[in-house]
Amino acid sequence: MADEKSSVDETPISPIRPNNERRNSLEQHLKQRPDRSELVEKNILPASTAAPSLQEKQKELEKHMRADSLNDKISHRPSPEKLIKEGVLHEDPRSPEERYEEAIEEEYAKREGGA
Repeated sequence: MADEKSSVDETPISPIRPNNERRNSLEQHLKQRPDRSELVEKNILPASTAAPSLQEKQKELEKHMRADSLNDKISHRPSPEKLIKEGVLHEDPRSPEERYEEAIEEEYAKREGGA
């Protein structure tokens, strides 16, 4: 058994293509890859230039900043009573229970696809 030579099959697994197409396929794909700006525009990549480890914290900070801005604007909003006095709003003649029931019905209709 020691005298027998073991033969190694050296045939390629995939067929060899002419003009080294297989070797150049990665290069061809890389040439056709879209620019970073195009990927950002399509929301595939984030617009941030921060390090990937900081991007999640950056998104969280932006979210909190938007929430703070909205809360600030809401705090300066005039009261409904003031808007009624100024004629911007009109007082609803329905009772609070009637308004609540109508709001519930509208919400159910939205969820059922009726409205």
